[in-house]
Amino acid sequence: MNGDTRSRDRQTPLGGPADAQTPAALLAAGRSALPMIRELLSGVPAGCTWLLPVLDEHGRVADFEIAAAGAQSHDVAGRGGDQRLGQHISVLYPRMVGGPLWELYHRVYADGVPRRLPDFRYHADGAGVIATSLFDVSAHRVCGGLMVWWQRLDEQERRREQTELLGNLGWGETDLLTGQVSWSPGMYRIFERDPSLGPMSSAEQTAHIIADDQPLRETAWQMLDSGLVSDLTFRIRVGGKVKHVRLLADTARDATGKPVKLYGVVQDVTARETTRSDVEALQEELRVRELTVVAEQRLAGQLQQIIQPLPDGPFTLAGLEVWVQYLPAEDKARVGGDWYHALPLPDGSVLLAIGDVVGHGLAAATAMAHLRYALVGWTAVEAGGPGRLLSHLNQLCLRLGTTGTAAIAVYQPADRTLRWARAGHPLPLHVHAGRAQPLTRVDGLILGAVATADYPETVCRLHRGDVVLFYTDGLVERRGQDTALALRKVAGTLTDAAAHPDGRALAHLQTLLKDASPDDDTCLLAVQVAL
Repeated sequence: MNGDTRSRDRQTPLGGPADAQTPAALLAAGRSALPMIRELLSGVPAGCTWLLPVLDEHGRVADFEIAAAGAQSHDVAGRGGDQRLGQHISVLYPRMVGGPLWELYHRVYADGVPRRLPDFRYHADGAGVIATSLFDVSAHRVCGGLMVWWQRLDEQERRREQTELLGNLGWGETDLLTGQVSWSPGMYRIFERDPSLGPMSSAEQTAHIIADDQPLRETAWQMLDSGLVSDLTFRIRVGGKVKHVRLLADTARDATGKPVKLYGVVQDVTARETTRSDVEALQEELRVRELTVVAEQRLAGQLQQIIQPLPDGPFTLAGLEVWVQYLPAEDKARVGGDWYHALPLPDGSVLLAIGDVVGHGLAAATAMAHLRYALVGWTAVEAGGPGRLLSHLNQLCLRLGTTGTAAIAVYQPADRTLRWARAGHPLPLHVHAGRAQPLTRVDGLILGAVATADYPETVCRLHRGDVVLFYTDGLVERRGQDTALALRKVAGTLTDAAAHPDGRALAHLQTLLKDASPDDDTCLLAVQVAL
């Protein structure tokens, strides 16, 4: 049996044993088959390339040329198949030369025996490319060329780990027949447990639940027994601290309907619950006491710091310098609903968002807090674009009974593109080549207007040194002044800041707040492309 298999493996597509084919003969056959191979691979939705040998003056294989590529064959640097056609492996990936994959290519091409390299680590030393990537690679000699298939193994694992870390998430699985428990790395972080100890048993996990919340465990099982997904928040005691955790649980059942596995996703929502408690405490204080102006100003400042504390200065996110400023109305007791967000996403991109909830006071601030924290949660568990995120916020506003405006953008550092959408919000300003103008107009209804609102997206390509300013209407709308004139003044200030000799545009934007409306809050979110 083994002898027959070996014989078949060593047959070439041209007929006859592999050893009977010289590199020159194989190359000639490959050149004749090139149009057919390119046509076939153009429709293959997988990572694959077809290589032809590059012969030296002695007719020996010295290198390989990428002759055809699959439709989804992007490499570690993000280059598509069309960008790499005709290029030599040694030029595109010099660190491969002499390594295990290089040797595998030569051996497979020489003897025609298919081979696989299941854990190939490619180390890159160029800027903008992940330093180490893990692949499963296989190579077959086909039609006079070398067909290479690969699957990237590190990206999915990296996305999962980043999602768990950014969203304070973890997942667990329990075999209800054997009692065996499996945990993701996020579970060990939430329970502050050494991974070398392995996951806790179901009994150990239950013991961490605070006594007053133990009945919730029975409630969860009742929901699961009814065929529902359990979604409950309860408190656990870990390392002397009390944490609030949200558990989403479901079961897998056998053919008789008996549960055999329990799946759970756990999220540490302590910060959210603490913030909610702080806001509720402030609301209660407002209801119980007749506040003086001084007391109300103090509470307004506390609420602002609880919901969205301002950074001390510009900070960096994936090649962007980010600057945020917030100026309350002169009547500081009128807590507003202006909000912003700038945070990294699991795939390495950056989320930029700004919004304004209609109204003032604690109701507006509470609604603003809901939107802001909901946005963080959604980006932690799904990779939706700006339009989809605005649709989520629209549905939330409808449930909260409020309205507002917002603009959301996702910046991709790899190609410096900014994909964005808006919901009734002012158009951001973009400074490029010494000129400030609004981003390409894209329309969307205000949040909370209708359930079927659609939020189309558009894309803008940025360049190094470009500045983009997101702002709320308090910057340009004020009593007795033309809004268009105010916007031109802002554009002039933005252009001057971008043209400053030190190249640090964001450090010179403070003057924008001098002419902001005294009757409304103003929030600014500016970014400059640094890399």
